[in-house]
Amino acid sequence: MKTTAHLIAALLAAAPAFAEAPKVTNAVAKSTGMGWNFSVTLEHPDTGWEHYADGWEIVDATGKVLGTRILHHPHVNEQPFTRSLNNVMLPDGTREVFVRVKCNEDGWKDSGYKISLSR
Repeated sequence: MKTTAHLIAALLAAAPAFAEAPKVTNAVAKSTGMGWNFSVTLEHPDTGWEHYADGWEIVDATGKVLGTRILHHPHVNEQPFTRSLNNVMLPDGTREVFVRVKCNEDGWKDSGYKISLSR
């Protein structure tokens, strides 16, 4: 008869592994005439082509995508790293946006990172 510890260990071993989502450590927005420039700093335990942060999006409070930055390669030895997205057009009256993140293994996740906008 298996002990409780053995049962727990067996259940944990059978559970799917959940990889860590990319984490936004900083994000800034600058108004540039009609559009906005965004710089987003991400941290993710990239392991190579099999698992890496491969994008981020600027979304409004309803989840509507306003701009997307695709990351085309892993950043194993460059953590955290910053990438920009320029000339993003936002609807009039937008006062805040959010950063959504993606890794090639787990897909899109809400990072919870809010950017307050001011001109």
